[in-house]
Amino acid sequence: MEDEGLRLHNLKPAPGSRRERKRIGRGHSAGGGKTAGRGQKGQNARSGSHSKIGFEGGQMPLTRRVPKLGGFTPRTRREYALVNVRDLARFKAGDTVDPAVLAREGLIRKERYQVKILGDGELSLKLTVKAHAFTESARRKIEEAGGSAEVI
Repeated sequence: MEDEGLRLHNLKPAPGSRRERKRIGRGHSAGGGKTAGRGQKGQNARSGSHSKIGFEGGQMPLTRRVPKLGGFTPRTRREYALVNVRDLARFKAGDTVDPAVLAREGLIRKERYQVKILGDGELSLKLTVKAHAFTESARRKIEEAGGSAEVI
């Protein structure tokens, strides 16, 4: 008769890798008799005992010991994708720079983000920059280079 080898119908766990569960509360000889792993007396040794989640035996619970965090996030808060003036130096003179172009160049992650131009760095190119917000210094540097800063 030919050896069948490894087939679904004759798979078995490796010897010694499986163990029967311990049946507690079934007498001394079974290994889990008398107190059945519950220790001696006390609330948790009793049948039907349970306490509320977070209850620490009367000690002040962690959720009440830790101070509350202050502050809140205003509903009108706007988050901008930030681009510095120095990052605009990669474009050619006369280009129009808007969120779509910035996203294509990898300066912001997505075109739908609101863009704010910050004034860090220098700019010597004449560019038309379209963004949702500008800092005063960024607007000044763009206009001093001969370009224009338009709010979308």
